[in-house]
Amino acid sequence: MFNTARLKLTAWYLLTIMFVSVSFSCIIYRGLTQEVERFARVQRVRFFHDLNGGFTLVPPNDFDTDLVNETKQRIILSLVVVNGIILVSSGGLGYFLAGKTLKPIAEMVEEQNQFISDASHELRTPLTSLKTAMEVGLRDKKIDLDSAKKIISESIDEVNKLQSLSEGLLQISQYQKPNGNMEFEKLSLAALVREAVSKMKPVAGVKKIQIKNQVKNGIVKGNRYSLHDLLVIVLDNAIKYSSENTIINIDAKKNPKNVTVSIKDTGIGIDEKSLPRVFDRFYRADRARTKSTSGGYGLGLSIAKRIIDLHKGNIYINSKVGKGTTVNIELPVFS
Repeated sequence: MFNTARLKLTAWYLLTIMFVSVSFSCIIYRGLTQEVERFARVQRVRFFHDLNGGFTLVPPNDFDTDLVNETKQRIILSLVVVNGIILVSSGGLGYFLAGKTLKPIAEMVEEQNQFISDASHELRTPLTSLKTAMEVGLRDKKIDLDSAKKIISESIDEVNKLQSLSEGLLQISQYQKPNGNMEFEKLSLAALVREAVSKMKPVAGVKKIQIKNQVKNGIVKGNRYSLHDLLVIVLDNAIKYSSENTIINIDAKKNPKNVTVSIKDTGIGIDEKSLPRVFDRFYRADRARTKSTSGGYGLGLSIAKRIIDLHKGNIYINSKVGKGTTVNIELPVFS
């Protein structure tokens, strides 16, 4: 599809360029031929004027037509050669520029198709589980109350997963919008971190995980709600992949241009081969995929990356399997 579109766009480029080139060539040809005819007339008048002692004049149209016609043919040939060169070079350049023009569109469509494919795959699993459990329950003519409650409980778990997935997809859609829709303001980094920690404390409390917040100050420029989402996502991952009775440390370092928030856990860690892909949508490292209690869909860090890109910051991860993970969030300071 895109090869056909590229060829069509190249053809339109060529048509436009050659129309302009041929139009200018016609103008140049007309101007040059008029100038050649004028020059021939002047030269002939001067020749006979000198030959007859300055008294004989030749009519303006009386000049050497053979020489003029030969000169016109040379002009036409030169213009044809020039237009041929323009045609070939603009064809190659137009094909290249058409590819450059269509590349972002091709990438966007490919990303969209991949997103639909991944989302469909992730939706299929809980839906299949729900359908199977209900069908089994309906076929069991001797089902008792306890069994029915168990099926309902399992179904609610699957519905919760679907809800989590749909919320993640809506969140990704929200941050795909241009950053012109976001209001950036002066924000206290310490306040942002406190709010995120406060929200995640009940979740951490279930696993008896302690969150140590050492961020005391710092002013950043950003959107309050999206930065709150960013910190919650990273903290949620730290809690999710940490063992019980562990500690998560939050610290910040500042320089004249940026402030870096570090969120460090002592959880399962991420293997080296998975690190480059952790920000891809629906990607989960092998160890995370086998962790039955994670309940994630691989959307969190993808959303976090989008948020940090909108803030023209940076996010990078240091991790070792079995020793934990440190997520570093770099944000521009307010100026």
